[in-house]
Amino acid sequence: MKQRNNAGFSLVEILVVLVIMGLLISVVAPTVLNRADEARVQKAQADFKAIETALKIYRLDNYVYPTTEQGLEALVEASTMSPEPRNFKQGGYLSELPIDPWGRPYLYLSPGEHGEIDIYSLGADGLSGGEDQSADIGNWKAED
Repeated sequence: MKQRNNAGFSLVEILVVLVIMGLLISVVAPTVLNRADEARVQKAQADFKAIETALKIYRLDNYVYPTTEQGLEALVEASTMSPEPRNFKQGGYLSELPIDPWGRPYLYLSPGEHGEIDIYSLGADGLSGGEDQSADIGNWKAED
């Protein structure tokens, strides 16, 4: 009786498995990466809604939106710049300012170029313009 030594896999078997894994990764990876990109955009849009809500409450209390110079920081602590808020809510309108999904602060214009107020991010590259994940995203694009 002969005994076969089946102690491991042959080189050909290992190569076949690696090729199959490579094919699966090449199909699945773009889908997974695309989902991460979509999640970043959705997070930014959710932040826009939260900031817009805080700005509307600020306006109700103080009759005007914070100026561009006062910035979104005026939602966290009372600004000493003119026009100073008349009825600043104790504790502020946001506990802290959210940052965009790419790790930078959101930008703010009042009056805005697209509406009464603009809240926006410059995207992944941090530069104005761009395409895909580097594209600017703002509260005016929230419905896209």
